[in-house]
Amino acid sequence: MKKHSPDYRRIINAALRKGNAAYPLYEHNVSVNVLDVLTGKDITGLTANESSRRDKIEGFRTASTYLADIGYDVFPFEGCITELVQGGQGLMGRADSIITNYDDVVKYPWEALPDRYFERFTPSFEALAEAMPPGMKAIGGVGNGVFETIQDFVPMTDLAFLEMDDPDAFSLLWDKIGDSMSAIWERFMKNYADLFAVCRFGDDLGFKTSLLMKPSTVEEHIIPQYKKVVELVHSFSKPFLLHSCGSIFQVMDSIIETTRIDAKHSNEDAIAPFSTWVEKYGNRIGLFGGIDMNILCTEDEQGIKLYVKEVIDSLKHLEKKPAGVSNSASSSSDSSKSSSNSAGSAGNARLTDGIALGSGNQIAEYVPPEHFTAMVEAIREFG
Repeated sequence: MKKHSPDYRRIINAALRKGNAAYPLYEHNVSVNVLDVLTGKDITGLTANESSRRDKIEGFRTASTYLADIGYDVFPFEGCITELVQGGQGLMGRADSIITNYDDVVKYPWEALPDRYFERFTPSFEALAEAMPPGMKAIGGVGNGVFETIQDFVPMTDLAFLEMDDPDAFSLLWDKIGDSMSAIWERFMKNYADLFAVCRFGDDLGFKTSLLMKPSTVEEHIIPQYKKVVELVHSFSKPFLLHSCGSIFQVMDSIIETTRIDAKHSNEDAIAPFSTWVEKYGNRIGLFGGIDMNILCTEDEQGIKLYVKEVIDSLKHLEKKPAGVSNSASSSSDSSKSSSNSAGSAGNARLTDGIALGSGNQIAEYVPPEHFTAMVEAIREFG
């Protein structure tokens, strides 16, 4: 595979639907376990919480240089808020609720969360800033949206009971988490905006057939918190990407119109082909992903390459369809720079101008490393 020269502006172009000569690569995450195998280095150990600054820089440099060389323009990285709550155990349904009533919400030390967040993640953000190769920036930021965060306080089943049994506590909890999330994001943007090409959080709102909460709950308690963060990110002239798994068609229009996200990631064929997302929303936002996780895990390398070609062929059928004018409220100063890869224009936009390709979810530790590289090779060859 020919060595790639990274240019983070390509992913900005895709997020803002400005187009590129070739589809850029995007991943929500690439497991360090997979990178350990591919690089022959102990990236897992080097980037661990307790590692020294020198080791963190070495680990991030190895990981980011490898991804840059094989075709990536941005390095996915985020510090997750749930690490400050129950370490994601509540979110996974493996821990009990730590908030059960209104008094618990009031008494929780919300004001301490921003300081705790930056005590935990500042060493990693600073090491990453020193480690990435020229032309590459990060994509990510403050991990976990409000829905994922609330579930680490109150796991999903208990959350449903709380909504019915104590609606005042339920409502206040969303506000407290949203305010804390916004405070962390504000400090993050002031310190690290230039480190990131595109900002994002992940908030899985659905499963294969529907939302995980009532549409009215999403409309009332989740989308307003999204809007605050997206507006903050836009105020720093950065595009915002929402990662959300599941069938969330019921609220997609509201998310786009209310929050003004620039792009969305995550798809699986069991819900809808990637081309369906592009047809429905490609005239308003960028769509990232495309390669189904089931295919990525179960097919052999040749099967993966054939599937990638099929996905790209389906996008080529959409290229001649006009996309209209972007809904984006952001105007990134980075994206205003000229790029030799820019293919789209405001007057000749296409549905496919907002595409970045990669896995429909992430390169998890169970993805065979050779399947990951087969996907990358096929995207670079056909895309």
